[in-house]
Parts: sequence; structure tokens; C-alpha cells
Amino acid sequence: MFKARKMKKENSRSAVIIAKGRFPRHPIPLSYINKAEYIVCCDGAANEFIAGGGIPNAIVGDGDSVSAENRQRFGSILHINRDQETNDLTKSVHYCVQQGITDIVIVGGTGRREDHTLGNISLLAEYIAIDEITRVIMTTDWGIFTPIRADQVFQSFKGEAVSLFSIDREPITTHNLEYALDNRVLTNWWQGSLNVSLGDTFNVKTSGRVIVFQAYK
Repeated sequence: MFKARKMKKENSRSAVIIAKGRFPRHPIPLSYINKAEYIVCCDGAANEFIAGGGIPNAIVGDGDSVSAENRQRFGSILHINRDQETNDLTKSVHYCVQQGITDIVIVGGTGRREDHTLGNISLLAEYIAIDEITRVIMTTDWGIFTPIRADQVFQSFKGEAVSLFSIDREPITTHNLEYALDNRVLTNWWQGSLNVSLGDTFNVKTSGRVIVFQAYK
């Protein structure tokens, strides 16, 4: 399903986190895994990833889902965190930050239970508050979710499907989207969905937390 992972690079600054959702099939999220410098599996995802030939650099979570065989085989990289106030995905993100990793891509965060999917997507808005340098995005079989909390220009293409999901009730202004927002406060997630890019870039201006979805070609 994917190429064998290269040996870990010392002082890696980027990582892929494999969550417990549906393992990706689209070539873009798969390419992130294939090229990853460092792979962290949420413990619920570890068994499937290892069974497919993958070798993680770390397994993070409360430890209740890792098989006895993998617990023994990968005990040296199993990082147990039994905090019940957060989930294994968030534990994995914070583990990466503690390792000095600043560029994090989440795969497998969606595709199974809808409540888990919504929860994992919404967590992106929490991760941008970790610090000023850590960048966390989520890739799926359909597109990429990018959280922002300030003005940002996005690379795009004409006709790209774009959706904006506002977490905070702060005004949003867009440029170069078909359905323009002008200092608009979005009060429900559907209100910023199903937009279309008009060119090679589009702008989102806001002071609140917004999750931007861009669909693949």
C-alpha cells in the first residue's frame, strides 16, 4: 500500500500522524506517509499500519488498543499517556511538539464514525494555539484542512472547491472566491461551505479561528 519508510532523520522537523480513522487511499495523503521523516501512530491506528508493512517512529496514546504482539515488539517506542481529558490524536500532536517538530500532517483523521470525524476536524482549531511556529494540517481522501487565525493567502486553482468553517464569531472577508464574504460573521458551519476558487490564489482575512478546506483536483 505504501513504500517502506526511510530511517528516521535526526532532529526531524516534520512528522506525519496516523490517526484511527480510515487509512487513506488517495495518492496525496499516501505520499505524505511515503515521504515522512517521522511517523507517529495513535495507538488505535498502530496495528493496521504495522500489519500493512509500516514501521512507526512512535506510538502514542492510552495504550488500550495496541496488540500484545506489537506492545512487545515496539515497547521501546510506545509512549503511554492515560490522560482522559484529551484524545490520542491530541496526545500525538503534543508529543510531536515536545520532540521539536513544527510541521505536522495528520492522515486517517476522518472516514469512520461521524462524531470522531467532526471532533478531529474541530481539534485543528486548538492546535494553532499551541505556539507561533507549529503548523498542523489534516489530509483526507478528498482534500486538505488548514486552520488559520489571521489573514492568509492560499495557493489554489480555478474551480477548486473551498469551504470555510468558522470557529469564532469574528468577521471574515474573502478575495477571489466565487461567493465573496465581506466582513461577514458566520454563525453555523454550513454558511461558509461549498465555495469555489476563481484563480491561482484566494485570500481569507480574519482575526478568529477558521478551518479552510480545499478539495483536490
